[in-house]
Amino acid sequence: MAALSDLINLNLSDTTEKIIAEYVWIGGSGMDLRSKARTLPGPVSDPSKLPKWNYDGSSTGQAPGEDSEVILHPQRIFKDPFRRGNNILVMCDAYTPAGEPIPTNKRFNAAKIFSHPDVQAEEPWYGIEQEYTLLQKDSKWPLGWPVGGFPGPQGPYYCGTGADKAFGRDIVDSHYKACLYAGINISGINGEVMPGQWEFQVGPAVGISSGDEVWMARYLLERIAEIAGVVVSFDPKPIPGDWNGAGAHTNYSTKSMRNDGGIEVIKKAIEKLGLRHKEHISAYGEGNERRLTGKHETADINSFSWGVANRGASVRVGRDTEKAGKGYFEDRRPASNMDPYVVTSMIAETTILWKP
Repeated sequence: MAALSDLINLNLSDTTEKIIAEYVWIGGSGMDLRSKARTLPGPVSDPSKLPKWNYDGSSTGQAPGEDSEVILHPQRIFKDPFRRGNNILVMCDAYTPAGEPIPTNKRFNAAKIFSHPDVQAEEPWYGIEQEYTLLQKDSKWPLGWPVGGFPGPQGPYYCGTGADKAFGRDIVDSHYKACLYAGINISGINGEVMPGQWEFQVGPAVGISSGDEVWMARYLLERIAEIAGVVVSFDPKPIPGDWNGAGAHTNYSTKSMRNDGGIEVIKKAIEKLGLRHKEHISAYGEGNERRLTGKHETADINSFSWGVANRGASVRVGRDTEKAGKGYFEDRRPASNMDPYVVTSMIAETTILWKP
């Protein structure tokens, strides 16, 4: 195994200019991440300089077998923490050979919204709190839980310390550093309320970059958990009963909200979100009705509410924002399995472009 490790850690730049580019894309379920690697003649820092590539869409649930070719368009480059050196990870989206975005390509529409002049003028900032659960590979039961049994009730696990409270910290810390190495603007991590559940935060990120960074952070997490022999679950309610679910709280502000008097802009934006509550809920993740019950720090899925410092509301405004009269708010409705391209662009469209 030591020899294998030596080979994995080979520094290619000692002998060749060539680099390895790992192309990453989202598969047919909307949550499965796929990737494959190719050799390039030298270092690349601009995604427009990278070649387009193709894959077999019939094997990812994205194309029929008789016309299976799907084209990858490179969109964002990250440093590769696994191969290191000049090697890169490439976030891609997917198109037909005729150049049309395939139905599961949610980035395309998001990019259109974020390139709208009115949206660009507002410089929308996002901070996404991605919760997830680590599962034992064979039993699919949360890490640290007795197989077929339950740990003690919630309370000591949130931001907890100790072998009986924190499960999987080595994975979590490895992921944190890998994200920083890759160039993802990860701003923190913490243990969550349910044992075996963790959270990382990505942001602040502007516009479409928020979706790119959350997806690549998810990819890195899956790869690191793969090495550790652990499964990552983004299910919004992995364990039924008196256990917290998993969300992706989305913090949001525009230039107008961040300027003096921004609290009034925030209130108008929240009012618009309330008017389109059902539309947003339908796009905020599969199985979210199991999580948004009105219990365990959630609002009921069927009603819209907002409040200052209220974690049981659909939208929360922080005390600092209220005190300063400007700042940001938090949409607490998105599930952990939401598509960040969909959620971020939808919030921008509703609060900036939509005229009720």
